[in-house]
Amino acid sequence: MIAGTSSGVGKTTLTIGIMAALKKRNLVVQGFKCGPDYIDPSYHTAVTKRVSRNIDSWMLSREVIRDIVERSGRDADISIIEGVMGYFDGKSPLENTGSAAEIAVITESPVLLVVDCSSMARSAAAIVKGFQTLHEPSRIVGVIANRVGSEGHFNIVKTAIEQECKIPVIGYMKKNNDLHLPSRHLGLIPAIERGELDSYFDSLAQEVEKTIDLNRLLSISETNNLQEVENSIFHEDPKVNVIIAVAKDAAFNFYYEENIQLLKSRGAEIQYFSPLANEPVPEDADGLYIGGGFPEEFAEQLANNEVSKQSIKELIENGLPTVAECGGFMYLTKSIQSTEGISYPMVGIIDGNVIMQPKLAALGYREIVGVNNNFLMGEGETAKGHEFHYSTFIPNTEQVPAYALKSRFGQKQDGCVVHSLIAGYVHFHFASNPKLIDNWLNACLKYQQQKRK
Repeated sequence: MIAGTSSGVGKTTLTIGIMAALKKRNLVVQGFKCGPDYIDPSYHTAVTKRVSRNIDSWMLSREVIRDIVERSGRDADISIIEGVMGYFDGKSPLENTGSAAEIAVITESPVLLVVDCSSMARSAAAIVKGFQTLHEPSRIVGVIANRVGSEGHFNIVKTAIEQECKIPVIGYMKKNNDLHLPSRHLGLIPAIERGELDSYFDSLAQEVEKTIDLNRLLSISETNNLQEVENSIFHEDPKVNVIIAVAKDAAFNFYYEENIQLLKSRGAEIQYFSPLANEPVPEDADGLYIGGGFPEEFAEQLANNEVSKQSIKELIENGLPTVAECGGFMYLTKSIQSTEGISYPMVGIIDGNVIMQPKLAALGYREIVGVNNNFLMGEGETAKGHEFHYSTFIPNTEQVPAYALKSRFGQKQDGCVVHSLIAGYVHFHFASNPKLIDNWLNACLKYQQQKRK
């Protein structure tokens, strides 16, 4: 695990740099990201050429996390987990739930702690010692010094930490090296898909090779493999034979890989299509999944793509069991209004409009509770997920809520049910309750049978 003392300490840059450098050694590298973030795993995937997985100890059980890590890394030479925020930061200030520290324990991972050493010398040892002793076992086995001023500065920091903390400092990165990450939000996915970041990844790998002891990293990474989990929720047990259409392109790309794997494991065939390319929903689809992304960045193009819009609208009206999350939800409303005040017509199946905001509108974990019996969630059924969006939804008429959301702010009814559609801002992690996948696929099977009549 590559963990940090805080957000912004440089762990993502170092993680992808180390991944890129190990790839240059012809090692098979499997990436993971602590927490619900979709962006950092996109970098991992681009560098390693393997789908990076999210692991979150609030949304997922201990056994599911171990299962994901063991299964995904089974054929890799090394697995690298990027931490989240500071090493001990999670859902609560009083314990480690949801933190990188908890995941390090669950996955039995040795941890390299990234420390921002700018403007300090011996004090860096105090920071590391604090992280070592706050919670046992800390699993911290080494340090990477980031943003040092020179090799001499690094040697001072290294000497202090190794004397006081009894663990190696395996390397450093200089500050002001012009290798900071490009945009982590707008335009990231298209840039990756066009290969525009390949030269950046190469440069980062070269810097890592110069100043970080990769042989030492590999030696301290040699641990016993996790044992295969019994009764894996991803074990292939086809119960239905249905086709799920999944919207996937630069506008819609936020999907937990395990959500897709759960659908496949139960017998669903996944067929991707692109609303951004004006493609209709595959004609033999028995279900539809429209995930999150950045539809606001492609609003004009999406607004003009009538083939996709009409196909989606008609199929939902005809009963196609559909789940839409965040960006997918926004796309299905009457319109998206940009921060410049320009309104773009969308699919229009949901009677309301989305208005983009200059500031974050919602962020955080959500416990999801069924409040109205619908094809996805029965009354009282629960799952876990998160919200992250810069827009607000203004309904024109009263909506039938799809679920209730519990957060630190209390509980509220949210989402909407329209025809055969379950939609809202929340991103589901279906591995938190695979029963919802079964509910969805059973609804798809019924739809399939009705089509054949």
